[in-house]
Amino acid sequence: MHASAPATFDGKLFVRHLTPAPGVYRMYASDGVLLYVGKAGNLKKRVSSYFMRPLMEPRIAAMVAQIARMETTITRTESEALMLEAQLIKQLQPRYNILLRDGKSYPYVLITA
Repeated sequence: MHASAPATFDGKLFVRHLTPAPGVYRMYASDGVLLYVGKAGNLKKRVSSYFMRPLMEPRIAAMVAQIARMETTITRTESEALMLEAQLIKQLQPRYNILLRDGKSYPYVLITA
């Protein structure tokens, strides 16, 4: 388990530069360890939720307190974001992603005609 130095990341400032497009976001600790990979139909709205909510569960608050850097990848669709998120979680094994990491559950896309 890594102990990260207190982060000085300004999440509200980061959010100002985000687009409302779908995509994937990655949160990193000050030592470069990947904390979390997430997807969003609207990156600006989803990422801002981590920095605007006064009450969040302790596990999320602990993760947010460690953020030193964030990266985003814009996708064409939310479905594309879902697939990229699943691929990155399986490949990179972020510390706070627990549902998709074990390989026992798989996201799926339903295609209808």
